[in-house]
Amino acid sequence: MTAPLVTVFGSLHYDIMVEAPDRPRKGETVTGHAWQPKCGGKGGNQAVSAARAGVRSAMIGAVGDDDFGRALVDNLACRGVDSRFVRVAPGA
Repeated sequence: MTAPLVTVFGSLHYDIMVEAPDRPRKGETVTGHAWQPKCGGKGGNQAVSAARAGVRSAMIGAVGDDDFGRALVDNLACRGVDSRFVRVAPGA
C-alpha cells in the first residue's frame, strides 16, 4: 500500500439521530418514532473528506470492541480511508 498523504489523528463518533415530532423542552421527554446512525467525529470526518477529494488518507484513533466500533472502522474503509491504525479496545 502506498503511504497516505494525509494522516488524521482524532476522534471517531457514532451518532444516533432520532426522529421525533418536536425537540424536547427542558425536563420534557419526547418519544421518537425512528432512528438512524451516522458515523462521524471530527477526525473521521476529516479523513473521509480528504479521501473524497482524491487524497490518500489514513486515520489514527480508537474505537470500542462492539458493533458501533466495527461500524466506524467499516465506514472508513468503505470510503477509502486506510483504517489499519484505528485501535480496537478490547472490552470497551
